[in-house]
Amino acid sequence: MGDVVLYEENDGVALVTLNRPERLNSWTDELGSAYFDALDRGAASSDVNAIVVTGAGRGFCSGADMDMLQGIGASEGGEETPQQLRAERHDYALTIPKPVIAAINGACAGLGFVHAMMCDIRFAAEGAKFTSAFSRRGLIAEHGVSYMLPRVVGPSNALDILMSGRVFLAEEAKEMGVVSRVLAPEDLLTATVEYAQELGRYSAPWSMAQMKRQVWTQMDMARTDALNESNQIMAQSLKRPDFKEGVASFVEKRDPSFEPVTGL
Repeated sequence: MGDVVLYEENDGVALVTLNRPERLNSWTDELGSAYFDALDRGAASSDVNAIVVTGAGRGFCSGADMDMLQGIGASEGGEETPQQLRAERHDYALTIPKPVIAAINGACAGLGFVHAMMCDIRFAAEGAKFTSAFSRRGLIAEHGVSYMLPRVVGPSNALDILMSGRVFLAEEAKEMGVVSRVLAPEDLLTATVEYAQELGRYSAPWSMAQMKRQVWTQMDMARTDALNESNQIMAQSLKRPDFKEGVASFVEKRDPSFEPVTGL
């Protein structure tokens, strides 16, 4: 993966760190490829129950690297190429069967904001700055954020964030629902990793995978279709070893030992 993205596993958690701190972890082709490779690695590991994504240094991800943006603007027709932005994979974190949690330690802008929104859960450091920035660059709501953002914060808040391109802080982000928790900067990563470890310790990986898929796919279903699908999955879950283990561990007052989940 190279040094632009760091990867480590510990106690059921894969920690993925965007590592271009001198550029506030701005997005490049190399960083994008390494990031998706790291998600692949975490998804495939039977030792990983949850993935935490953060940034090195003062920022989470400040958006597309300006050199890359200038190159796109100077190209014939100004068109993006698959190699430049790999747009087909910007929702990739949503497709893997494990919770992906963003620990937003600082600047979260543009493409960095997109990738934060593609995580299942987001925690942020006090004072972390957020902006979509797209409208101020003559662009649109890119790479699926127009789908995700209104589902997380509602249409009015989404349009405020997208149309204005204004900067807002972690505290307002929590009020709108962009992030779930705001923590002291020195506590952010430890608290996020501990939360991810608790998910792996007490929640069945198969259950979390099904819940993730239910939440993100049933938004587009009719209520009756979503209910019918959930009833089918529920019937399946009652026959799984995880259900027996979940009941037994509760009765015996011990931590459960659930089966791992791997793959995409």
